[in-house]
Order: sequence, then structure tokens, then C-alpha cells
Amino acid sequence: MAHLTTEDGVSIYYEHHRPEGATDGAADRPTVIFSCAYCTTHENWRGQVAPLVEAGHPVVLWDLRGHGDSEAPEGPDAYSIERVVGDLLAVAQATTPDAPFVAAGLSFGGLASLHFMRRHPERVAGLVLVDSGPGFKNPEAAAGWAAQVERTARFLETRGFDDFVTGRAGATCIGSKPDLPAARAAARAIRDQDVAGVARFGREVSGPAPPVIDDLAAMDVPALVVVGENDKPFLRAAEVMAAKLPRARHVIIPGAGHIVNIEEADRFNRELLDFLAQSGDGSAGSS
Repeated sequence: MAHLTTEDGVSIYYEHHRPEGATDGAADRPTVIFSCAYCTTHENWRGQVAPLVEAGHPVVLWDLRGHGDSEAPEGPDAYSIERVVGDLLAVAQATTPDAPFVAAGLSFGGLASLHFMRRHPERVAGLVLVDSGPGFKNPEAAAGWAAQVERTARFLETRGFDDFVTGRAGATCIGSKPDLPAARAAARAIRDQDVAGVARFGREVSGPAPPVIDDLAAMDVPALVVVGENDKPFLRAAEVMAAKLPRARHVIIPGAGHIVNIEEADRFNRELLDFLAQSGDGSAGSS
């Protein structure tokens, strides 16, 4: 558990979990850095740490600026997709400076991973895109998404995270099985966040984030595209990404919704470990 300071002076929280016996900069298998969905924290990825570390992969969890245990800056230029990409680069430099890593993310975290790949392809060994999408090219769709994010920001400002987690939005941040221990832990961490920082992040980063759909064909690394069977808004987006990414494997997990890694953790972890094993051999492909 640690904090780093970004080039614009923001404190970013991260955790670096290493296999037993591994030292800084020395790992047989690539590090996996997990990026979070909007409104969630590093705790959402807790269930992936032990299985991956046991398989020999260093794992990094971190919080987006304005989220979790990271700082919520207040400056006029503090929030942008470029800042988020810079934050992820800083986390990568702190944890795996000499080797490319697997960029994994759920929802906005997946889009952030794609933006990172677009700007720093030499740093990415693979992509894991979970219930995510490449953004909206259609102006009406983009405006609709921004309006949805604005509604979420206003809800948080007027009702707070308690109502957010226990209401209809709960399925989008802790999953459709709120009684699972992992879901309860994720909910506790989400409730502890700074509302102002998360709301501003939504308005200035998540809502207006530009699409990367035209860049997917050039992202020639192994990619795992995962979506829950019941996550209707992201089924088509997953299909598009899997079709356009040159080396993608597309997996639909039955019975799961948006937070597939918590709702169906065992199945998700198996798919992820299988992908990592295959991509390490250069053999990952469509399925």
C-alpha cells in the first residue's frame, strides 16, 4: 500500500502485490494493473489479487484521481482523460518500470486502458477489457452518455453514496449480488469516497471521454474482452471491440451483469488466468 505524486502534484493510491520471492523489477510473468470503473475503488478488484499472484503475476490495484484513497484535486485543469493516462503511466513506472504490463479495466477503467494503449503502446503487453466499450462516435449517443453521467453526479451530490450503493445503481458498482462478501467490501470502500471529487471526475472525464474506436485496429496485442450475459448496454460494445482488435478473445459470462468479476468471480478468474497463460505463449486468439 503506497501513494505516489503525479507530475501535477496529485497523490495517487496504489497497491503492489508480488508473488512470493519476487523482487522489484524481477518477475517471470507480466504485471497486471487493474483500473476501476467510475464511482468505484481498488477494492472492486480485491478478488483477483490472490489467484493471479499465486499464478506468478504481480498485481497492481490503484484508485483514479477523485476516487477511493487517491486525492481529489481542485485545480482548474485537474481532471481530463490525459491526466488519467498520466496517472496510469506513473503507477506503471512505480511498479513495473522495465517491462510492459497487462492493462486491465472495467467499464471506464477499460476505456482508460485503451486510451493508455493509444498513447503508450510500448508499455502494454496485453489488454483485459471488462464490461467496457471504446466510447461513442455518434454525437447523439455521446450526448446521451454525458447526460447519464451528469444524472449520476447530481444523484451523488443530493443523495450521497449510501443511497447510490443500495439503490438501482448498486448493480453497476457492486454487482447484482450485494450480499457477497466481495460486494460488501466494495460497497464500504465506495461509501467512504469524496462525493465532490467523484462527481467532478464524471463531468470532466467519464462523460466527455473521446472515443478510440478508430484506433482499435492498430492495437496489436493479445486482448481479452469479457462481458456479462445480462449487461445489455455493453454486449454490443464488446462485440465491436472483439471484432476490431486484431488479437482479441471474446468471452460472455452466463448469469453475470456489469460487475462480472465480483458476481461470477470464479469463472472470471479462470478466464483471465487462461488468457494470461495463452497470451504469454503468444497464442491468445478468438473464442
